[in-house]
Amino acid sequence: MVSSRCLRTQFAGAVGSAVVLMSVLTTAQAAKPAPAKDPPSLAHFTDIAEKAGLTMTNVFGGLDTKKYIIETTGTGVAIFDYDNDGWPDIFMVNGTTLEGFPAGKSPTNHLYRNNHDGTFSDVTMKAGVAASGWGQGVCAGDYDNDGWEDLYVTYYGKNRLYHNEKGVFTEVSEPAGAAGSGKAWGSGCAFVDYDRDGFLDLFVANYVDFDVSTTPAPGERAACVWKGTPVMCGPRGLPGAKNILYHNRGDGKFEDVTAKAHIDQTDGHYSLGVVTLDFDDDGWPDIYVACDSTPSILYRNNHDGTFTDVAVTGGAAFNEDGREQAGMGITVGDFDGDGRLDLFKTNFSDDTSTLYRNNGDGTFTDATFAAGLGLHTQYLGWGTMFFDFDNDGWPDLILANGHVYPEVDKYHLGSSFQEPRILYHNNGNGTFTDISMTSGPGISTAASSRGLAVGDLWNDGRLSVVISNMSARPSLLVNDLGSPSHWIAFKTLGTRSNRDGIGARITVKVGKRIMVDEVRSGGSYISQSDMRAHFGLGSAGKVDSVQ
Repeated sequence: MVSSRCLRTQFAGAVGSAVVLMSVLTTAQAAKPAPAKDPPSLAHFTDIAEKAGLTMTNVFGGLDTKKYIIETTGTGVAIFDYDNDGWPDIFMVNGTTLEGFPAGKSPTNHLYRNNHDGTFSDVTMKAGVAASGWGQGVCAGDYDNDGWEDLYVTYYGKNRLYHNEKGVFTEVSEPAGAAGSGKAWGSGCAFVDYDRDGFLDLFVANYVDFDVSTTPAPGERAACVWKGTPVMCGPRGLPGAKNILYHNRGDGKFEDVTAKAHIDQTDGHYSLGVVTLDFDDDGWPDIYVACDSTPSILYRNNHDGTFTDVAVTGGAAFNEDGREQAGMGITVGDFDGDGRLDLFKTNFSDDTSTLYRNNGDGTFTDATFAAGLGLHTQYLGWGTMFFDFDNDGWPDLILANGHVYPEVDKYHLGSSFQEPRILYHNNGNGTFTDISMTSGPGISTAASSRGLAVGDLWNDGRLSVVISNMSARPSLLVNDLGSPSHWIAFKTLGTRSNRDGIGARITVKVGKRIMVDEVRSGGSYISQSDMRAHFGLGSAGKVDSVQ
């Protein structure tokens, strides 16, 4: 548990170009007038990626066909401050193709430094992160407590742990014991201090035990046919993979404690998105994993170095019909303002996303339809985040979508390979309203998207969204209407805890409202959002208390 006694807290407010230590400033941001509409728009998101300098192209398998499942999962994105200048930077994971590339021509991951003026500079080579391969997910955390954010990138193959040496990274996965076997397919990841010893441990989800030489071709088996059309095979019909838990020894090295921690007792799942949360309010971090075509996993922390999967008994493994879903991304937030952290999960097409309401007794209830989120079954969801885009004090929802089968366009199978995003506005009464059609081209533009991360890129209280798009440039969505309400954000600095304060629960009281969130690594679909905890305050000009 990270208590207020072992944390120094930065209060971030809109004060020019700086994030101020120990300030509780919550200034109002002047909003630009909305276009004349009836009713008026709540948001108008524009994609400024190219203008801002995010010019890389995501490479991930074939363009018109996907012969194998490895070509479909796409990549994650991270928003984190790699150079400690107080401004969030952007890291984009990249992939490759089955055919590969000539020496020196392979696509690489990219790191973009925030220039503090609305633009970014590509510092990939200078920072030492120009790796190539079947990149997948990413998470950030200061695993050695030296005050600099480190980076972990998962792969189909060996994973990479980048140690941050004052803005330049050194790849240390092998000597640190965190590279993996080289035969696994890593997907989501999260740094988490599961034993509360002050050092960040590392959870890595694995997707499929995949071997291209033995995987059947499209249409070869029943699992390789979708709606009567031959498609790439999987994950059903392919062997599932085991997740991994690495314990931080405190000396720069990790120990694989998967079996010791009972992580391997949940077997045969196709794990993708990972998020951490203390769902039962016992002060110990738990782990939720979105699983494709199998029941999701909720690892409850037993306080003794072991975990128990309680997703089935806790009501978070299936939907309200008792059916397993094809989960992709996951996000955490208190959507109904009851002081308890809820879960939202994106799923495959011909299904809804799933909202799990925390009952406060260690169980969840599927509240998807009651909350107005049972729409858009034609879309295939990936990255998703709770984020208060209008700073009214209620977390809204954004979803990135895109199909895995290019054949959906050719054979008119009820979906599109490229799909628009979805933006749900939180009504403040336990329900959401879909405002996608009135929220600007950044939402309505179609793409085959995967990873998504949210952050206050400009340190002005206006949350922006970065999205990884298959075979295209990334998107950087900015709300042109600004943030017309008050807000406050926190960056936790551990003294006896881990340096990032990952796992800290922050409770903000404003009048009769109680807002909660936690500092976390990972989340969404194999991505990393800004680790600072952001709270919209609506019309309130002050907070009454912070714990």
